[in-house]
Amino acid sequence: MPRNKTITLTGEQISANLAICLRPDDVRSKGAQDSIICGDTFAVLGMLAGESYDLIIADPPYNLAKNYGKSKFARMKPDGYESYTREWLSLCAPLLREGGSIYVCCDWESSLIIGRVLGELFTVRNRITWQREKGRGALRNWKNGMEDIWFATKGDGYTFNIDAVKIRRRVIAPYRENGIPKDWQENGDGKFRDTCPSNFWDDITVPFWSMPENTEHPAQKPEKLLAKLILASSNEGDNVLDPFCGTGSGCVAAKKLKRRFTGIEREEEYCALAVERLKRAESDTRIQGYEDGVFYERNIKP
Repeated sequence: MPRNKTITLTGEQISANLAICLRPDDVRSKGAQDSIICGDTFAVLGMLAGESYDLIIADPPYNLAKNYGKSKFARMKPDGYESYTREWLSLCAPLLREGGSIYVCCDWESSLIIGRVLGELFTVRNRITWQREKGRGALRNWKNGMEDIWFATKGDGYTFNIDAVKIRRRVIAPYRENGIPKDWQENGDGKFRDTCPSNFWDDITVPFWSMPENTEHPAQKPEKLLAKLILASSNEGDNVLDPFCGTGSGCVAAKKLKRRFTGIEREEEYCALAVERLKRAESDTRIQGYEDGVFYERNIKP
């Protein structure tokens, strides 16, 4: 078996997978559940049924000059990116059910804008910061090895399944109370405790060539990261919307965790890759770093 597991498609596979995707004109007649919609999110969001999603996970282009497939996102001035952000978030707001949650991914610079705009439309609950592991060195600045995810809700009656997202940590110096282990257990793998997750995540691995979920998307999010958001803020059977779905990580994680999904992406090759990954998820529901309901620290079992 080749060590490089990066998913690539032939021209024939791309065409076949694109035939499975919906186009914007299909949405009103066919619905959008469990679908990848190949089109511009600003056009498609207005076609979706109001208050039909329990969870929105958005990974919009950061305000950086970057190529995404055949398209290029041009860096904007801060007020331009703020208008861009307000436009797509305003389209998302009516789609979220009362009690629903929304997460928005960003880097440190776009975070300043996204957090402010998000607070205009929703109730901001927290800001998660996760460690990327990777990052380019800088001669006159600190290397950027972190990203943010803003967490907000529509109303106060939102879902948060804390027990579903506890992280299993190894116990190095076990604490005992009256000789009895406190908050830790022991099995064949050693001593451990399942702890409540904080808003700093250092257990995430960015997809790379030897991981089966890897694609050539320049900003792909790991399924493990998205699984945490989905498990915490939705229940089985709930509807999850990803308005900038790229190669489908959010939709794939939702499918593997028995949620319904809608993904929107304008790049055809990315849509085809998303469909391919969803096909594979029919027979392989594993999420690297998550096993038997447990999130493990990075670089340890499984």
